[in-house]
Amino acid sequence: MWTVLWFRPATMSALLFSLLLLLSTLCRLGQSMSREEKLKLRNQVVEMFDHAYSNYMDHAYPADELMPLTCRGRVRGLEPSRGDVDDALGMFSLTLIDTLDTLVLLNKTAEFEAAVRRVLKDVRLDNDVVVSVFETNIRVLGGLLGGHSMAVMLKDAGHYMQWYQDELLHMAKDLGLRLLPAFNTSSGLPYPRVNLKHGVRGPESRTGTETDTCTACAGTIILEFAALSRFTGDPVFEVHARRALNFLWEKRQRNSNLVGTTINIHSGEWVRRDSGVGAGIDSYYEYLLKAYILLGDDLFLQRFNIHYASIMKYISQPPLLLDVHIHKPLLPARTWMDSLLAFFPGLQVLKGDIRPAIETHEMLYQVTKKHNFLPEAFTTDFRVHWAQHPLRPEFAESTYFLYKATKDPYYLEVGRTVLDNLNRFARVPCGFAAMKDVRTGSHEDRMDSFFLAEMFKYLFLLFAEEEDLPFNVEDYIFTTEAHLLPLSLSLSTAPHAPSPPANSTVQAASLPHLSASVKSLWSEEELDDSNFDWTCPNTRLLFPDPAFPRNLRDPIRSAVDKSCPRPALHREPGMGRPPLRAQDFMANNPDHLELLRRMGVSLIHLKDGRVQLVQHATQAVSAVAAEDGMRFMQEMMELSSQQQKEQLPPRAVQIISHPFFGRVVLTAGPAQFGTDLSKSITGVRGFVTVAEPYSGCAELSNAAFVQGRIALLQRGQCMFAEKARHIMKAGAIGGIVIDDNEGSSSDTAPLFQMAGDGRNTDDVTLPLLFLFYKEGNILLEALKEYREVEVLLSDKARDRASIFKGQ
Repeated sequence: MWTVLWFRPATMSALLFSLLLLLSTLCRLGQSMSREEKLKLRNQVVEMFDHAYSNYMDHAYPADELMPLTCRGRVRGLEPSRGDVDDALGMFSLTLIDTLDTLVLLNKTAEFEAAVRRVLKDVRLDNDVVVSVFETNIRVLGGLLGGHSMAVMLKDAGHYMQWYQDELLHMAKDLGLRLLPAFNTSSGLPYPRVNLKHGVRGPESRTGTETDTCTACAGTIILEFAALSRFTGDPVFEVHARRALNFLWEKRQRNSNLVGTTINIHSGEWVRRDSGVGAGIDSYYEYLLKAYILLGDDLFLQRFNIHYASIMKYISQPPLLLDVHIHKPLLPARTWMDSLLAFFPGLQVLKGDIRPAIETHEMLYQVTKKHNFLPEAFTTDFRVHWAQHPLRPEFAESTYFLYKATKDPYYLEVGRTVLDNLNRFARVPCGFAAMKDVRTGSHEDRMDSFFLAEMFKYLFLLFAEEEDLPFNVEDYIFTTEAHLLPLSLSLSTAPHAPSPPANSTVQAASLPHLSASVKSLWSEEELDDSNFDWTCPNTRLLFPDPAFPRNLRDPIRSAVDKSCPRPALHREPGMGRPPLRAQDFMANNPDHLELLRRMGVSLIHLKDGRVQLVQHATQAVSAVAAEDGMRFMQEMMELSSQQQKEQLPPRAVQIISHPFFGRVVLTAGPAQFGTDLSKSITGVRGFVTVAEPYSGCAELSNAAFVQGRIALLQRGQCMFAEKARHIMKAGAIGGIVIDDNEGSSSDTAPLFQMAGDGRNTDDVTLPLLFLFYKEGNILLEALKEYREVEVLLSDKARDRASIFKGQ
């Protein structure tokens, strides 16, 4: 058995400092986070939102989505098809509509007003394109309704949107009417796709032949359609949504009270009979409970409670949530879980079932820490099953709801981890890129609209104080896309619906505790406020012992982290000293090197200045020494990982000369020394020249040509700081180091950050950036073809208007 690890000797003090930071973080768990820390994290959320939103507007709008690696918009039909994923794109500026109410929540009221004007001016809904009914409903219809809710709220406040005359609502009704033809089936279940211009079943529609849909696709309509009906007074939308929900309820498996994943929209037969709370079913359950909260109809709560009892009986195996067969619910359907189930702890908070919410959330958090993000699917022993991660927000959503319910500062630290991982692994010069593989850190040229619609809402709410919010969120309910619908809609006229059975009783203890949100559904005569002491989350009863939630989490943490070191009960005779700890290790200490040898660990110096550690357990002097070696390697990896969490976000090399004019942006790694480009408003602009020698490891022979320019250097042969000092001496204004590993790319490799050489690097006062081979070759080929190539080194890609302003 062997393990490999590499690091820079010069960073050992930083590693030790990182470990101390880690220990201080662990000590903070269970303690209150200071108001200043929360403010800092809240502001960080806003900065990250600005980075994503501004890059969409600068590089993609009016396209539906931003492609953050190539800094352009994704236009359906112009890019290679991604299959069903593209059904969300309807040429209706999806990301902008999905983001409208996020702008208001983050106190960007002026930007919201400008965005609404853009939508009204630019967006068309009569496009000849086939779209997903489900995605269009939750993202576009929900986005328009959320935007309308915010516009009305702001107008009523008397400062902004005084010109607004329900224009977004009119657009929403237009879109609702375009979706309605999909519901023209004998069952009432909608077709999964509809043509925005031609509807279904017509020769021009290119749809209407489908027979199957997912349960969530048919059952996640009621909030948006009911809100549209109650806003407009037209009951047709809510009637159709209720009809679809009624049909799904009738088709549940009567013995298990579970639903399958895929259903035939004509016959009602289950096509896929596996049942869980993740992909294909998830938001069906969510909308049953939230429909009760929004609309006040006891029937929805009754159905949800029956389903929930079956989920907890058959699917929930704390902390796991495993799919089963609906006809044989004691028989598991698969041995892995998908990331969409991460919403479920948040739903359990609304239900009032806190204990399993804590347990499942903790399992998800430990998987997140193990892989930096939740893989799209992972096995029951927490290994990667599907390695993608499209920046899904469900885990952040559940984190927010658990913090809101418990006020346990542990969940603030969880949120901090989410922020750190997004900045460290997903941030690129033109936004945030989805992860193609969480194991390698490779990216996908994708930033879905839900990232802006949901992720930043929940993270902002997690860290914000009440006075930071422009309105009372308790007056609204979040849709599955986190759009805000006012609870006052429950008082609007509802279409006629069947009454619940006469013997149905709603117990106060079954109601989610949403303060005024839920209480507004009941009159003072119907329900006394004191009864709500027995609803969730009454943390005085749930957590009489502050250690209670920690006692729930600790066993799960141990179960997920299979690599926890065992204490060595018997030391090897003759060792005479405790085992070497990673934080104490020094690569130039002969005693430490001898201890490594005894543990089966060898040390190799690489040409680029890194040190590689390799363990062969069979070469250790004893089994105990081999175990010490394994523990040492694990500690070293943890220290290295912790240090990397302190890394700077990526930088940008933007080619701005003819014929590129800023359209080509190369993702670059930063240096831990030299000019910090994040503190430069304009960046560093200059023409590039290849240094001679190309390695930059000696005084430059072409110093006259390098002076006043940005030097190109090849990685290897000496330390990065030494290269920087040589080009500085030649008069360069910046440097770009290009990887010598042929084939390396920022698309497939995690960001590389250049370290110093162990000495004081305050003398280095120019910026130094790192390009992988693929990106560096783009720059070298441009230089070969055009001879004079000008670039801009900056903390992020700049829009072309600002680059060439006044020129």
